Amino acid sequence: MKSYLVTGGCGFIGVNLIPRLIEQGGRVRVLDNLSLGKREDVEQFGVDLHVGDIRDQAAFARACKNIDAVVHLAAHTRVVESLSDPQLNFEINAIGTLNVLQACRAAGISKMIFASTGGAILGEQEPPVHEGMVPRPISPYGASKLAGEAYCSAYSGAYGLKTVALRFSNVYGPYSYHKGSVVAQFFRNLLRGESIVIYGDGEQTRDFLYVADLVEAILLADKIKPAGEVFQIASGRETSVRSLVGAMKAMLPDHKFDVRFEPARPGEILRNYASIEKARRILGFDPKTQLNEGLRKTWQWFISHDRDGTIK
Repeated sequence: MKSYLVTGGCGFIGVNLIPRLIEQGGRVRVLDNLSLGKREDVEQFGVDLHVGDIRDQAAFARACKNIDAVVHLAAHTRVVESLSDPQLNFEINAIGTLNVLQACRAAGISKMIFASTGGAILGEQEPPVHEGMVPRPISPYGASKLAGEAYCSAYSGAYGLKTVALRFSNVYGPYSYHKGSVVAQFFRNLLRGESIVIYGDGEQTRDFLYVADLVEAILLADKIKPAGEVFQIASGRETSVRSLVGAMKAMLPDHKFDVRFEPARPGEILRNYASIEKARRILGFDPKTQLNEGLRKTWQWFISHDRDGTIK
């Protein structure tokens, strides 16, 4: 039975990943500081929860005992907030990732899967973006994730740690209570009867990936032997924010949509979608969920979990 440590496991992606790891016979331990995630979301699966922070080397070392592989999801993920506090972003994403790698090496852990990002690392480049492009981050968030990737590569080359960096696109789905990305934010706005705010003209594009497809990519990455690899994990489809709102309106024809436009925010990419050819070829990654289906499943989850007004 393989044992996994999932950092940030109480968060959106972790809570979707954990039942799949258990389903395939894994034992799961979670390290989370509970700054966003909810204890009860992972306790329902009977996992071993350690409350701690990846910046605390001693706490992480304790969590690593008798672990075979680490899925490192814990991060400071919001682009705009990274502009206002780049130091905090660096401490969590860069130093925190170095702590994870150091602890893996000390504990003899053979595999570490790193949650990275595509658009923020590569910056403004002609899409579809791919792994061969030279990174040009335009936000501290992108720079900190690039530093994490670099350390993963270094620990693979220098110490033989089998690292895989997965550059997630714009992921959405159930349990995205606190996600700052547009699908979760727009659904929260609709639930609260608030305006949907589009920054810029709405023609900016993203690559929206349903969380169940992302989880499959993580499981596939756990199986490959090559180390130090980087993969774009996305749907491979470009969707504008205006088109996203249009799909939501079509799905909810009786719902009132009050859409407001505000100036574009600094540090955000205008166009972004990814080529997933490398992930298809090496991982066997094949995302199944179409946007309309994913939006429907996500909305159903939001309305079923908002009875007590806990989704803010």
